[in-house]
Amino acid sequence: MQVKSFYNAAHSRIIISMKTTSELVTIRRSEDRGHADHGWLNSYHSFSFGSYHAPAHSGFRSLRVINQDIVAPGGGFPTHPHQNMEIFSYVLEGTLKHQDSMGNNSELKPGQIQLMSAGTGITHSEFNPSSTDPLHFLQIWIIPDRTGYKPGYTEWQPIDGAEDTSKTPIITADGRQQSAKIRQDVDVFRIKLNPEESITHDLRDGRGLWLQVINGPVQLHGTELKSGDGASIEIRGSYRIEADQQPVEALLFDLR
Repeated sequence: MQVKSFYNAAHSRIIISMKTTSELVTIRRSEDRGHADHGWLNSYHSFSFGSYHAPAHSGFRSLRVINQDIVAPGGGFPTHPHQNMEIFSYVLEGTLKHQDSMGNNSELKPGQIQLMSAGTGITHSEFNPSSTDPLHFLQIWIIPDRTGYKPGYTEWQPIDGAEDTSKTPIITADGRQQSAKIRQDVDVFRIKLNPEESITHDLRDGRGLWLQVINGPVQLHGTELKSGDGASIEIRGSYRIEADQQPVEALLFDLR
């Protein structure tokens, strides 16, 4: 249970609201997501995307898209345009080959991230270059703080010796700690926990937390989440994220 309070002039403690864990945490279960199977692409949508329309799940604050994509060997997204969106891909398995109209041509491996600021307009393609192994990655879109930016591209990978740090900033508004810099007031952390390990995250006034579980189960403020689940919190406080008997991997978004 979370308690919010204030003090009067005589410094007497007055309770003004009490919320249970179930009221604090809003869960988006993996099995309730949208699903599209195109043969070469098996995709799960946390929010409305393409032909999948879910008015109650059209995004969370500036977070617009979380797609879990599994691309068959040799498959991929041919060249297509984007505009005024911050787009990043987090590779889980296999290899992601990226090409774009800014001249970037790269192959990303598990644990690596590419962040593309579409700005005034960009075209790009994403493919699985392997003839034998699937590609598994998360594709995430965040609405920028304004339109009309010059397009940009950057990549992120773990610092040598810190691959398994429990809470690592990977994308931030100010690019701190060698994170990729995004054009929005958003911090994205990679969470990697060993069995029975935990971390806390302090959520400030006016902000929202979204946790996207890659490998679970994991406890968020006492609520159990499994692989593929997402969950949000929008009340200021310090929240514990805790692994049970298995390693955990997740992405944590702190959004204005």
